[in-house]
Amino acid sequence: MATLGTQNISTSYNQVLKTYGSNIVGATLAAVSSGDEAGVSALQISTTGVKSTGTFAVDGAATFGSSITASTGTVTIGTESVNTSTIGTLAVTNTATVGTLKVGAAGPRLTAVSYGTAAFTGSTFQDLDSATAGSNVTTGTFAVTGAALGDIVFGGLTSIGSSTGTNATLAQRLIPSFRVESTDTIRYVILNTDITSHGTTPAGTLYATALRFTA
Repeated sequence: MATLGTQNISTSYNQVLKTYGSNIVGATLAAVSSGDEAGVSALQISTTGVKSTGTFAVDGAATFGSSITASTGTVTIGTESVNTSTIGTLAVTNTATVGTLKVGAAGPRLTAVSYGTAAFTGSTFQDLDSATAGSNVTTGTFAVTGAALGDIVFGGLTSIGSSTGTNATLAQRLIPSFRVESTDTIRYVILNTDITSHGTTPAGTLYATALRFTA
């Protein structure tokens, strides 16, 4: 081979990439350098793996068949598809889609997360000792797509702290609870536990997150 493209090898060999020194590509990682070794890259290659000693960036989608392991530092990923990942700190700049997320060395495994909101029109609560049965409770349902029986549900009401009543304790005595009533449906119950205070909770937003775990 007399030329590299249209160039003479004697004047263009420094543009060729090679392993640094006299190392061949074998089982030991070797840095990739220019032909004259004036520039040594952060990329190391071997017959069993690849390593970057500097910043490793992926602009497109990255698919990992085995694992991502970071003992120190931060792993920042735009979009990832990973079978198994062990990561110290994960900063996701766009979206990471995970089928099952194992929490800790022994689990549990988080298999689904569902979230939804609904408008709350406001409600009046009587005290716990009211003669009108059930008047100290307001309840209803709203849709949370993906929620299923057995999920653990956390939720709240944005306006509950703005409740007004016969004294300042009403907002402190109102207890909201959330559960999955049926597929894609969350039941909320807000209970006034105070024996004397009664009043009104203004309109706001109900929100709930349903988490599904396996061992």
